[in-house]
Amino acid sequence: MDGLAFTTSEMNQRLPDVSKASMYRHISVLVDGELLEVASEELVRGIVERHYRLLRVRAVIDPDAAAAMTIDDHRRAFAAVMASLIAEFNAYLDRPASNPTSDSVSYRQFPLWLTDIDRTALVEEISATIQKHSKHEHSSERKRHLLTTIFFPTEPPMQDPDRLVLRQLADEGNEEAQRRSLS
Repeated sequence: MDGLAFTTSEMNQRLPDVSKASMYRHISVLVDGELLEVASEELVRGIVERHYRLLRVRAVIDPDAAAAMTIDDHRRAFAAVMASLIAEFNAYLDRPASNPTSDSVSYRQFPLWLTDIDRTALVEEISATIQKHSKHEHSSERKRHLLTTIFFPTEPPMQDPDRLVLRQLADEGNEEAQRRSLS
């Protein structure tokens, strides 16, 4: 829903696990919450068919809202993003013409050791690149791609307690050796 308008039926085709009744309820909530807008309406066989479009500006958690979220709010938001991502990926795989290799599908993790300055620079570089490409308009030459970013610090792996003791003893031994060499 990146600028394109979808009907409820089209959304249901993309999310077949969601019942029509649930889809209508969810769309109603999203319209009331001003996350979706009615892009157009047309009369189809005597029934008004609405086309909805995502309001991108509203579909972002800004820094103030993120700061106000509890840890559980972050867990729920992350779970919602993951559920959406899984639904999108399954819809892609279910298409007859899907070809993960030729479509350059990737799902990778890159552990990075970054200072605060490195992290800020990386986020700015990635954001600039995404912004540049997000300005492309829909056209017959372009395929829609989904890029999802997840970025958070991780703790280093827990070290084996025996190794920690050996490291401490080695460090203490080095200190003792250094003291002897100084005297």
